[in-house]
Amino acid sequence: MFNDTHAHLYHGQFESDRAAMVRRALDAGVTKLYLPNIDADSIAGMHALCEAFPDVCVPMMGLHPCHVPEDPTAALDMVEQLLHERKYAAVGEIGIDLYWEKKLLAQQQDAFRRQIRWAKQLKLPIVIHCRESFVETITIVEQEKTADLRGVFHCFTGPAEHAQRILALDDFYLGIGGVITYPKSGLAQTMAVVGPDRCMLETDSPYLAPVPHRGKRNESSYIPVIAQALASATSRTLEEIAQITTRNAQILFS
Repeated sequence: MFNDTHAHLYHGQFESDRAAMVRRALDAGVTKLYLPNIDADSIAGMHALCEAFPDVCVPMMGLHPCHVPEDPTAALDMVEQLLHERKYAAVGEIGIDLYWEKKLLAQQQDAFRRQIRWAKQLKLPIVIHCRESFVETITIVEQEKTADLRGVFHCFTGPAEHAQRILALDDFYLGIGGVITYPKSGLAQTMAVVGPDRCMLETDSPYLAPVPHRGKRNESSYIPVIAQALASATSRTLEEIAQITTRNAQILFS
């Protein structure tokens, strides 16, 4: 039994076969699909998918750093209101992105802190987007860390030193996706050092499809491919990886 802890299955790329795609995931043994929010435009589709598959799809609520505007007040007010009105598994996807957007770093930092504090108030985990911004992101998490703060660094691709700094924080996990199958990524070598005990599986669908599907649309049914790559990198069996990563997801998103 597997979980896909990060998948944008409401994305327009699934418009023609969304229900079939969910069934393919279930047939592959992927029984829970966690859906992170992006911005105001993604909310309706995310909620609709979770209502269509209430035992499978689980929503999160947050404002993605790439969608933080120059004045994020209205966008953040909407997120805060929804977090108090509806049930979500986490506050996410939140964080800092300096790959696509460098000019609004201050706004991203403020939005990240505000959403972290809501998560602590509501006792929800956070799902962190961190792209070319490890120092900026981990510094805020370390500053905000309390016993109530827990979460996952989604799409972890860094070196062992970054992983160890994350894992030094109690109740934080690494989200491992298709990048572990890319020969030049170095992620398999990192995980050989770090081990799988604080890992969760994700696809980030429709992005970052694993080999042999690289370059095509990603989907949740490919989770066993990622799991096998993590098993090979860490000298564990596929069954052990399924048990470890599913347990971690259940603990974090309880």
